[in-house]
Amino acid sequence: METVLGVRGARHSYGATRALDGVDLDVGAGECVALLGPNGAGKTTLVNMVVGLLPAGDGVVRVCGGDPRVAATRRRLGVVQQSLGFPTTLKVGELVTGAAVRAGASRSAAGPVLAELDLTDLAGRRAAKLSGGQQQRLQLAMALVADPRLLVLDEPTAGLDLPARRRFWRLLAHRRERGTGVLITTHLIEESAAVADRVVVLDGGRVRASGTPDELVARLPDRTVIAKTSIGRARLEALPGVVSVRTDGEHVHLGTRTPEAVLRVLLAEDPGLSGLRVESAGLEEAVAGLMNRGAA
Repeated sequence: METVLGVRGARHSYGATRALDGVDLDVGAGECVALLGPNGAGKTTLVNMVVGLLPAGDGVVRVCGGDPRVAATRRRLGVVQQSLGFPTTLKVGELVTGAAVRAGASRSAAGPVLAELDLTDLAGRRAAKLSGGQQQRLQLAMALVADPRLLVLDEPTAGLDLPARRRFWRLLAHRRERGTGVLITTHLIEESAAVADRVVVLDGGRVRASGTPDELVARLPDRTVIAKTSIGRARLEALPGVVSVRTDGEHVHLGTRTPEAVLRVLLAEDPGLSGLRVESAGLEEAVAGLMNRGAA
């Protein structure tokens, strides 16, 4: 598989704070890689290196073999950000055409991309008048108009409803079939499991794990104990066999490979325990467990 993104030994510091500490990362042609991690993990710093906004410290970042800080290499890149303000006076067609020209493509490239993203009828509308889903499609059109080899997507479906998210990923699937590599950062872990070929977990500026969603789920843990409990978080984290703890409203989710032992302690220590159930663990619990292990 051709490599469209190669990162080796990337490091970056903000004063005394080390944001990245020797990160390696690859994305192949047609591959979708999801970059997961908590706030402060280093995801934004790494993405800024990939799109050429930051140097790689004493490491190396290459997009299609070139330095992303060089204009010719950046033309091989498409970027969709979490939020982007559009000029209030420019129209959809003007923005996509302008993106084509800046990327060295023909102005005529705008038409097919507008059609691909179902924006042809909106070409004469001012971008500021679009809905959230329409603006996301416009961003994607501007990123795709130069036929990039690598797409970098920062929380691309944040704020979109389920039908709009599904449409977004269907559009990207067509481009991946043509060989476009995709790197996404997202907090929607289960969504990344559905669309990514590989997941990279970043925490504390380092890669804690990398593999397919199924491979990560197989590592940690394999059951989730869910309940309403008065037991404090510190005690829950200390329970034998618990590898991850997260809250969801009034419920706690305890990732574990020994649910029977966890249940015995919960029932013994909390007479008011309620809403108890045990489920197979998913990617979110696996990622939480991997980050907890990395911090240990």
